[in-house]
Amino acid sequence: MSDTTLLRMNGIVKTFPGVRALDGVSFDVRAGEVHALVGENGAGKSTLMKTLAGAYRADSGTIEIDGKPVTIDGPRAAEGLGIGMIYQEFNLVPDLSVVENLMLGHEPVRGVFLDRNAAIARASEILAELGIVVPLDRPARKLSVAQQQLVEIAKSLLRSARLIVMDEPTAALTEREIDALFALIARLKAQGVAFVYISHRLEELPRISDRITVIRDGRTIETRATRDLPQDEMIRLMVGRSLDAHFPDLPPVPADAPLVLDVRGLVSAGGVAIHDVSFSVRAGEIVGLAGLVGAGRTDIVRAIAGADIPVAGEISVAGKPVVVRGPHDAIAAGVALITEDRKGQGLVLGMSVRENTTLAHLGDFVRRGFVERAAEVKITSTEIAELRIRTSSGETAVRTLSGGNQQKVVLAKWLIGKANVFLFDEPTRGIDVGAKAEIYALMVALLERGVGIVMVSSELPEVLGMSHRVLVVREGRIAGEFARADATPSKVIALATGVAA
Repeated sequence: MSDTTLLRMNGIVKTFPGVRALDGVSFDVRAGEVHALVGENGAGKSTLMKTLAGAYRADSGTIEIDGKPVTIDGPRAAEGLGIGMIYQEFNLVPDLSVVENLMLGHEPVRGVFLDRNAAIARASEILAELGIVVPLDRPARKLSVAQQQLVEIAKSLLRSARLIVMDEPTAALTEREIDALFALIARLKAQGVAFVYISHRLEELPRISDRITVIRDGRTIETRATRDLPQDEMIRLMVGRSLDAHFPDLPPVPADAPLVLDVRGLVSAGGVAIHDVSFSVRAGEIVGLAGLVGAGRTDIVRAIAGADIPVAGEISVAGKPVVVRGPHDAIAAGVALITEDRKGQGLVLGMSVRENTTLAHLGDFVRRGFVERAAEVKITSTEIAELRIRTSSGETAVRTLSGGNQQKVVLAKWLIGKANVFLFDEPTRGIDVGAKAEIYALMVALLERGVGIVMVSSELPEVLGMSHRVLVVREGRIAGEFARADATPSKVIALATGVAA
């Protein structure tokens, strides 16, 4: 990292109707550094970066590149200044090939025709420089998440990016893929490329960042060298209060607590993803599913919910056998699935909070062929208050809410249906530490109502901290089980990988 300031943003103010999203934020990035930008959802991180990318125009404040004032009035202007953006939802065209995505908007031409050979040569050159091995003719939709991310980085560098903004870059990556990404970032840093790194996975910041800036409520709180900012203090600065316990105390499970879920001999059609899975969950209990990405954890909970995988085996809910042919059967039996992709599968982003809240149980609000709007409004208002969903009203489009509040809307959808089995798949992915604490508190509140919970999480501390029992999944099977007191990271990882501890 050099001492040369590449980017400086001074006193940036941005106001939306009724909301002051940025209130005089100042932020700078040096050449060849990774500068982490952290804060709760809604703190202003995305708004600040969208202002840098030209998606928004600041109401006031200045932006300097290499010490010179610049005007960024659109994405093209940002690109021309060497600023590359890699959003959490990648900006690739799914049906175009790797080479077509890399050259999109900058296609080499010979006369009036596309020079495909030149495009392939340039794409091959940049991928080789970065050490990225990806088939050039493969459609983007057939790439893994890690491969898509690498293509996005290559695309930015093809456009001469000197500063790359990465939003939650490791949220869906395996540890091996994270290591490869960090190695690539280190190589680019050595060449003078700078990064703004946005992540809620605070534990990884010491590995990758040089400095950290904390913003809260649209204001810059503090900037420090990463080595001088312990995680506990970072959290305090982010939320404006101390979170003494990372995970709440779980209420004990009564010895005579009834089974709310019993799964026996679950196997997917053809025996591909799930193999003879059996386990049970008691009322007031959280059973965590740990394992490597691709081990089959998500397949198991989706199979129980009838989401997408035909299965054989026996499923009982609250002591009653259930034949799950699809989501309707699971919902009717009292099973709720909180999917890992809340935006793609858990919510209809264009609909309001009210419409999303009642969607899975819309039949309960129909009288004489019409939806009773007043009943919808009443129950939605109750859930907004009880879950402390931060929204101006139930008519607000759910896409405008922060990740943590969107997750609460997903919960509200199932709470009104009186489900007694909740299947949480990555319940806190992409949400900040304050919102995580609220989600954990809501899970504990569910336990106190006698609900049983199955939780899938790729964050091992979360599994260990929020489970009464931990089941380790490997290659579609339950490889072993640990009581809460016996579960340690080394034991779980050893069982998940098949390597002796």
